[in-house]
Amino acid sequence: MDLYKQAVLRFRYVRLKRFLGSLFYSWQRDRLERKYRPKNPPETPQKPEKCLQAESTERGGYFKFEGAELEIRFLTPDFVQIDWKPGKIPIAYGIACKDWPTVETTFEQGENQWSVSSNTLQILVSQEGSLTFKTLDGQLIREEYPPQRKGEEWLHQAKLQPCEHIYGLGERAAPLNLRTAPKSEKEARSYRMWNYDMGGKYGPGADPLYLCIPVYLGLHSGGSYLIFYENTYSGNFSFKEEARAQFDGGALRYYLAIGSIKQVVERYTQLTGCPVLPPRWAFGYHQSRWGFETEEVVRQVAQGFITHNLPLSAIHLDIDCLDDFRAFTIDPDRFPKIREFTQELKDKGVRLIIIINPGVKPHRDNKLFEEGITQEIFCKTQDNKLIFAPVWPGMCAFPDFTDPLARHWWSRQYEYLLDLGFAGFWHDMNEPGVFTLWGDSTLPPHATQHAMEGRGGNHLEAHNIYGLLQARAGYEALRDYQVNHRPFIVSRAGWAGLQRYAWTWTGDIDSTWEALGQTIPTVLNMGLSGIPYSGPDIGGFKGDPSPELYLRWFQLACFLPFCRTHSANNVKPRTPWSYGEPILSIARDFLQLRYRLIPYFYTLAWEATQTGDPIVRPLFWLDVDDQRLWDVEDAFLVGNALMVCPVVKEGMRSRSVVLPKGRWYHFWDDRVIENCPEVELDAPLTGIPLLVRAGNILPMETDQELTLHIYPPVEGTCENYLYSDEGDGYGDWRIDRFCLKRDQGELELTRLEQGEFNFPYSKIELCLHGMKLQQVWIDGEEIKNFSEKQLICSPFQKIRLVGDLL
Repeated sequence: MDLYKQAVLRFRYVRLKRFLGSLFYSWQRDRLERKYRPKNPPETPQKPEKCLQAESTERGGYFKFEGAELEIRFLTPDFVQIDWKPGKIPIAYGIACKDWPTVETTFEQGENQWSVSSNTLQILVSQEGSLTFKTLDGQLIREEYPPQRKGEEWLHQAKLQPCEHIYGLGERAAPLNLRTAPKSEKEARSYRMWNYDMGGKYGPGADPLYLCIPVYLGLHSGGSYLIFYENTYSGNFSFKEEARAQFDGGALRYYLAIGSIKQVVERYTQLTGCPVLPPRWAFGYHQSRWGFETEEVVRQVAQGFITHNLPLSAIHLDIDCLDDFRAFTIDPDRFPKIREFTQELKDKGVRLIIIINPGVKPHRDNKLFEEGITQEIFCKTQDNKLIFAPVWPGMCAFPDFTDPLARHWWSRQYEYLLDLGFAGFWHDMNEPGVFTLWGDSTLPPHATQHAMEGRGGNHLEAHNIYGLLQARAGYEALRDYQVNHRPFIVSRAGWAGLQRYAWTWTGDIDSTWEALGQTIPTVLNMGLSGIPYSGPDIGGFKGDPSPELYLRWFQLACFLPFCRTHSANNVKPRTPWSYGEPILSIARDFLQLRYRLIPYFYTLAWEATQTGDPIVRPLFWLDVDDQRLWDVEDAFLVGNALMVCPVVKEGMRSRSVVLPKGRWYHFWDDRVIENCPEVELDAPLTGIPLLVRAGNILPMETDQELTLHIYPPVEGTCENYLYSDEGDGYGDWRIDRFCLKRDQGELELTRLEQGEFNFPYSKIELCLHGMKLQQVWIDGEEIKNFSEKQLICSPFQKIRLVGDLL
């Protein structure tokens, strides 16, 4: 029998085996759920009813109602923790900060209500358990109805103001404003809180997705707030006249912050952890494909980037590279000299990333499984029987990452692949996702038991944090085993706090123009949910994008934190040169621009470690009072300097752009737009509208030489930062703060230094926009050698620029 027939027969055998495994598992899951699912909850929901006791506490107040207990704790004057009991107290997997400074609070009793307040926020508690949040000057921020409890379930509702917009909830294939009504106005848009494997592809409107986080921001004419529910149970959210949050179990614990959008996001990431600084190379371009089956195929792809003069930082290997799809293995036939191969790529500046799935195949020759059995770290039923479910290797057991022993055991497995030279890991199928023929494609929610740090619980509680805890185990492994390198992990699933461990991507999105447009609000809402490092599969995962669609997706992705092309194994090749000219040349131009912007991306990443600010931001981040910006979801900011206006419709060669107030410069030709609420901009196939906000200094790099693009403020001063270090590890660092002051026709640029890392550039090029230079003084000495818009100098303390300013 020839090799082709053998391959066909093996493929059919594997498909039949997976079909039978999925059939058996779907039947078994339903049988277990019937056995372990609790009886129906009471028909009548229970409310707090009448307040029986109210007293002040060190940080707020305590209230005992007939049917519930309430505790209010101020963490800061503008940030409060609310606890409604009874219910299972959450384990603080998503919480990074547990020690907060003392807050002075005031507790007062009024007529039929109590007031608990700081010097910023006042909370009114009624006799029936409704809560009203106001600023001290009386501005209404949020009105909550008394919560309701039915059995183990909680329902929490709040009145929404007519103009109120809602953002967040993690990864959503939805409009930027989550309150935007679906086609049927009769129903509120609903969002499930359940990490879910979409099974190949999805488009706008699909729900849920892989990374759900119970946090959202409310924005209305009276102000803005953020609310985060520390509840990992399955749940549902909806927004119409009311905001409804329903959870299938656990206590009703939530946190509420008031202030500007920037302030409330910073409070949230103060609570759940600021993002960690990744290695600098991660901001380069990543190439991936389900179909890089052999060492030689990957070598040819890497060589293609050299041949076509395209920069490349990483290649990702999908399940093709694994030995029988098993985690922490390499197929020795497909990749016979993997250690030498990873070094070969590294010598070319390319890192190799390998996929890791959580399912462990039960086999007597699988040491991973035998170790897991011996140490009892796999998920079991209430009857202490192992849970097996079908994924790529076949029927598999699943580590219980809520068990510290299991996390420690899992973390040790990375050492083998690190020793082989892999630079990072890609966690997939970690919702966890399994293969089914019907029903929910995960472990049985009620039947599957978890350690939950020793107190016990089921998968209904543990499901949404499964990917988070796998990422934590992986991060700790990389951090401890390679102490001079920063971990790089990409995780498909996660929860609040994932930003402390991993990046993510938008999963198996469809290859359509509608899916391209969906990418922008999805990434923006993840950023507002504390997840700053994300991006799409360029071109979509499933399908063959046209050359135009691929190029427009590529142009968009070059301005997102995670810039990666990935696709299924049954689609056409998706490297930039596979589309020929002119796509190749245009893609090259954008990739080269991406690499020139890495100092800017890297500085924004450092800022995120300090404040939690997302790298990619909605336009209203600049001016929340401008309600025109609240619904803009076809453009975005990179930091506060760049405004990116992608093309997301076929055949479009110009597009309308809604502009925040102020002066904006065309990046490509320096034309100025000032105080224009909306403008039509050219969008040829060779480019997209890209604008720079006046009052910014944009750092760029070419061949390790720094260029500071100066866009003067209309008046007054502005300040920007440049963060530098070795690009990896935890050694010395430096921050250069550039202060730019405008006075009539003069600019004064001051550089202030902080940190021990040596300035990495021997020369600095200043590129002036909106100004024609006439005279220059550097550190008090007049300079004669400069052009109208360009000046090259050594590192300086102060530069005085005189000329014609717009």
